Amino acid sequence: MGIEAQLPTILTVILTAAIDSINPCAIGVLILMISVVLGSGGSIKRMVFLGFVYTASVFVVYLAAGIGLVYYFASIPLFVVEYLSISVGIFVIFAGLLEIKDYFWYGRGFSLSIPKTASQKLHNYASRMSVWGIMFLGAFVSAVELPCTGAPYLAIITILSQYFDFTALMLLVLYNFIFVSPLIIIILLIAAGKKIEDIQQWKQDSRGTMRLFIGLLLIALSWFLILIANGTINLG
Repeated sequence: MGIEAQLPTILTVILTAAIDSINPCAIGVLILMISVVLGSGGSIKRMVFLGFVYTASVFVVYLAAGIGLVYYFASIPLFVVEYLSISVGIFVIFAGLLEIKDYFWYGRGFSLSIPKTASQKLHNYASRMSVWGIMFLGAFVSAVELPCTGAPYLAIITILSQYFDFTALMLLVLYNFIFVSPLIIIILLIAAGKKIEDIQQWKQDSRGTMRLFIGLLLIALSWFLILIANGTINLG
């Protein structure tokens, strides 16, 4: 069977991670946290420190979840993994269509977004400015958004699990570094004097485009995954 696929190209990982990194939830919570810190009289230095604590927490938890899922998928018999990969591919196609739907009809019908109850908890946690509170906030964001908006990550994890070694681990680390890179950029921009209102406006204005690009990527990635699973593509 075609499940003997090798690693995906580094370009696939980079492209998927780059589009997945434009994550409205993780970015929105960071912006809220920064607003609370600066609005309460906190210094830029403290904002940068807490921002990087939050970013590191998101990175560690998302990476740990990815490694756990990779090892779980790798432990499944090959003939089962083939059907699992096709099932994941079909799920990712569905997720992509939902994202594209939100480009044309944002907020109508079912969407891949974090439930309102969880979103409210995130906002509550964002107002707790202790280091431990920020670490928990980053972990909570990662745990909540993975099942809701983690379809690109799931597709990459499924591919990596088919041939997992040190190189694949480094690709997973690279994916997660790219995933949190917008958070780092936002922190540095605000530290350099960029107004947080401008960042918030950019997030609001670009959310539809984000959904469209994520949807198109998911559909392309799902077919890539299915073609690997059925043997049409064998990555070397």
